[in-house]
Formats: sequence, C-alpha cells, structure tokens
Amino acid sequence: MAGPAAPPVTQQVERARGCERRPEQERLREAARCPVLDADGRSVPFQALYAEQKAIVLFVRNFLCYTCKEYVEDLAKVPKAFLQESNVRLIVIGQSSYHHIKSFCSLTGYTHEMYVDPQREIYKILGMKRGEGNKASGNEVHFLHLDKNRLDHVPINTILQLAGVKTVNFSNRPQIIDI
Repeated sequence: MAGPAAPPVTQQVERARGCERRPEQERLREAARCPVLDADGRSVPFQALYAEQKAIVLFVRNFLCYTCKEYVEDLAKVPKAFLQESNVRLIVIGQSSYHHIKSFCSLTGYTHEMYVDPQREIYKILGMKRGEGNKASGNEVHFLHLDKNRLDHVPINTILQLAGVKTVNFSNRPQIIDI
C-alpha cells in the first residue's frame, strides 16, 4: 500500500503575502484556546490535539462539500500503522454540529480522529473564508495551508511527507513489481 519512496518535503512555512496584519504566533495562540467538539459533543481545547504529539490537522470546508468528502475519503486510506510508527495523529476538523461527525465518518470510511468547530472560531481566527487561504508559521504548528478555493487541497502525500509519515499509493491500478 505504500507508494514509492519520495524525498521528504523540505518546505519552509512562510508568512502569507498581503493577508491579515496580526502576527501568526498571536493568531495560533488565540486559536489554541478555542474549543473543538468530538463525535460525542465533548469539548477539548484545540491545542490539546497537538500539544503532546505531532499531529496533522486538516480543516475541511464542510461535510456537504463534495470535494471535501472525496479528500476525506482519500485520508481514510492512510493506514493507522503508518501514523503509529511515526507517532503522528491524523485529525480532521469540520465546521458543523458534532452530530454530523459519525455519519460523515461512516460515509467516507474515515476512522481517524475528527472534531468540529461549530462556531467557526478557529476558522475565523486563522483567516479561513466561507467560499472560495494562505500559509503561516507557528510555535507548535509546522505547516499550515488554508485553501484558496474548494479545489486547493494540499496533496495528502505532501502532508504525510511533511510529518515524516510514509506515503500512500492512491492509485486503484494494481502495481507492477519489476523483479
């Protein structure tokens, strides 16, 4: 299931050009205190998701967005073993009611962690827009990508590489092994 070995992505996270004036560190500190809800409605501070362990945190536009659904379906293909051997958590955050988490996970086959930001507090603080982003750096956040539109998702293997996790072959074609 692992894709071909790819060199690690060594991309420096930079300040977004022409975006909000508030320094990224301040925005991330503010977002860290915001609550997110799990599938049972339990509230946890956003920072608790990444404070103790490296985490890949992905924000999706909403659970009704078809491209977000497809993206999460692909994320569902990331083997838990790949994440565990790299000591990385894979987390999706949506902007919906927590009541929709279980059905969205069932629909997409996603078995990793999922939370919601129902009041869109983190989305607003980080400058994510409702329609059709940018990059910022942070003390604990090593990579941040805010979609510019619904088709601007970062390739999953790029995110996995940034976190030091093995890449996944998303091809449905059988692999040919040359011996």
